[in-house]
Amino acid sequence: MNSLLNQFSYSLLFPPNVMLVLFVIAVLLLLLRRRFLASFTFILGFLWVLAWSIPVTTLYAGSWLESRYTFQPKLESPTVDAIVVLGGHIQGNRANWFEPYDKQSIVSRESRAASLYLAGRAPLILLSGGALEGNISDTATMARSLRAMGIPSNAIIEETQSQNTRENATLTDQALSTLQKKSVLLVTSALHMPRAMAAFESTSIKATAAPLPAQIKWKPEFVQSPWQPNLQTLFASRSIIKEYAGLIIYWIESYL
Repeated sequence: MNSLLNQFSYSLLFPPNVMLVLFVIAVLLLLLRRRFLASFTFILGFLWVLAWSIPVTTLYAGSWLESRYTFQPKLESPTVDAIVVLGGHIQGNRANWFEPYDKQSIVSRESRAASLYLAGRAPLILLSGGALEGNISDTATMARSLRAMGIPSNAIIEETQSQNTRENATLTDQALSTLQKKSVLLVTSALHMPRAMAAFESTSIKATAAPLPAQIKWKPEFVQSPWQPNLQTLFASRSIIKEYAGLIIYWIESYL
């Protein structure tokens, strides 16, 4: 139930949904003969969608999040008790948000974890994430990939109950406390890392960020102008808005 509520809440922030809500409000204001407020509300909804369909908005808003914790080579990462990999929409993993999906160029969370494990950074990999859609959890998918990469099954722990980042942190803390392990390398996307680290700060775990490489990059060879609206950028905005919303919620909760 909590997962459904979270997904519904975040879906309301998706720009087209915001525009739809504001358009309905504008119609109601017109019925109440509040023409100025109706026009303002209508324009606000349109501008919200337009802004998030422009790559420049994604570049600034997304890059700021990705720059909070930068990618470090595996041999420069510290040696810890365990590597923790967070699930949650792991299927994308495209190298660049502004390029077509290419299976050959993806950088997955499990491949990042495997490289850290094989470099001797930790003797254990804990996968955290339940099934957000369907019956197969993210952890099951990642565990299968890790075994295919040569990671032994006895080095993999699966936490399959968490439905959001906060639960990732809480349930991971419980699992590692039982094993008397405290220090971890935290693996997730660069975009998700600020919210993930904020969630783990409320636990007893000492987490060091080990994000994937940044995905929001504009290349000089792109033909499209970064000021030209497009649907791919608009759809990708959902993830960025979700991260900011989550950080704001964490910040409010810290003061309550």
